[in-house]
Amino acid sequence: MADLAEDWKKPLSKAEMETMRKSARDEQRVRERFWESLKRIARNLPFAEDLVAAFYCATDPTTDLKVRATLFGALAYFILPIDIIPDIAPLIGFGDDAAVLALALRTVAGAIRPEHRDKAKAALRP
Repeated sequence: MADLAEDWKKPLSKAEMETMRKSARDEQRVRERFWESLKRIARNLPFAEDLVAAFYCATDPTTDLKVRATLFGALAYFILPIDIIPDIAPLIGFGDDAAVLALALRTVAGAIRPEHRDKAKAALRP
């Protein structure tokens, strides 16, 4: 795990810079579609609070750029209609979305602060 923490501090390569540019496109898509997508299915998602906390962390300008890119990629996967397993598939449709989000959250767990979780809880209150 220490190697991963050190890796975050290294300068970005050209390939990583292209990934960051893609992340900017993902960010735009997420900002445009996140709440609409979440409202449609939030009450059925056991990971809704994590999803919203990830959104608040990703949109927080004080969050590290690599963390933001990781989260925006995972959030974009959640909101985009093209998936490995279509979201309309009964019971398992959001399984791949949950797996992608879980991997992203595990990777950047320390970046999601209590205030992000508090905002998520407030946003999900009926």
